[in-house]
Amino acid sequence: MTATELTTLPDPLLNVQESARLAGVSVPTFWRRVADGTFPQPVKLGKLSRWPRSEIIDAFERMKAARQVAA
Repeated sequence: MTATELTTLPDPLLNVQESARLAGVSVPTFWRRVADGTFPQPVKLGKLSRWPRSEIIDAFERMKAARQVAA
């Protein structure tokens, strides 16, 4: 499989830089949000940390739902 094919999978695994970029925050802020439970814990592949893109998007959906309930 080529790198292009891997990134077009239905639910690609993102590294921390890609995950932070998707979330619109810096890498240190992304790690803080992982530690406080805002974003999910990573999938560990040996020493590598990866996040399924769908889990980052789900975290945003939960934040949106919580915002609507609080309003």
